[in-house]
Amino acid sequence: MRKAISQAKLRAELNKRLSFQAELMICPGGDVQNLVWTDPFAGQPLPKDAKRFVTVLGKRPRALPRLPIIRPDGAEWQVKVVGVTGKFALSLWRRVGRSILYPNEVVEKTMGVPATTRNWNTLEAIRDILEE
Repeated sequence: MRKAISQAKLRAELNKRLSFQAELMICPGGDVQNLVWTDPFAGQPLPKDAKRFVTVLGKRPRALPRLPIIRPDGAEWQVKVVGVTGKFALSLWRRVGRSILYPNEVVEKTMGVPATTRNWNTLEAIRDILEE
């Protein structure tokens, strides 16, 4: 949204227009900009085969689990949740073997809240659009 609107009004309007009930993750553009500006992945070792992801949490979890969360455990990990800042969970993802495990699945199960996950590049692109 380019105009100021409360999250409650936006949520109500979107749900009214959809033919189904949707779980919506809404966050202010300023929150996305601040996250990207602070570059929370800076200084985080990035394995050559890993990609950075951000999961937007539907709400803050009651309690944060001990970090990092690594699934599956061991050298063959596919998802490593390395941090949580506000409503954003930060993770590294890599494809190992034939089975695929995504950050969203790990975050929702371990934190017990609905969420949606996007590649870090997507958040950088959103920041760029907001700054135009």
